[in-house]
Amino acid sequence: MRRIYSSIFAAGLILTILISNSLTFMKDVRKLEKLRHSVLRLHILAESDSEYDQKLKLKVRDALLESGVLDGADSLEEAEMITEEKLPDIVEIAENVLRENGCYLPVAAEVTDVDFDERVYGDITMPAGEYRALRVKIGSAQGHNWWCVMYPPLCIPAACEVTNDKEKEAELFDEDELDIMYNPEKYEIRFALWDKLKEIIEK
Repeated sequence: MRRIYSSIFAAGLILTILISNSLTFMKDVRKLEKLRHSVLRLHILAESDSEYDQKLKLKVRDALLESGVLDGADSLEEAEMITEEKLPDIVEIAENVLRENGCYLPVAAEVTDVDFDERVYGDITMPAGEYRALRVKIGSAQGHNWWCVMYPPLCIPAACEVTNDKEKEAELFDEDELDIMYNPEKYEIRFALWDKLKEIIEK
């Protein structure tokens, strides 16, 4: 019965899409998926939400960004490959930061798919959805997380925002991607509809 209701709901969504200009909808969906598959995000989870653990998380962040772990990457595929190869180094960098600050928690790192909520930093909005990410977990990783775009390199050490360097952004992203990041309100409903439709189809 649930499958029947899901099918009916999916059909209703599809009909809604068709009625509301399907060509425009699918064009925007392609923009979104292109953006999602062109960035590697950095996702760091703290041990807890205590002030001490949150400060450690940011120290780990700065050390990783300053390490230049992705120097030389020219594509998302290359960035992923380099990151995978350097996971032991990434763990070592993070653990060294913890040890220097009197913390002996373990660190785990992986390149994986992560579901992100919509995030706004400065003038840039990254749409919600599933992205490839370098995820670094400190201890039990029960605290608030921090994220940024690691590739293309928009993260800034010692700052919780992506860069607002307009010239650099124009070099790293095409016109469609920049439009999504700077004008998210234009796409919000269509992207939410697309994600819901994908969720139903993939069940």
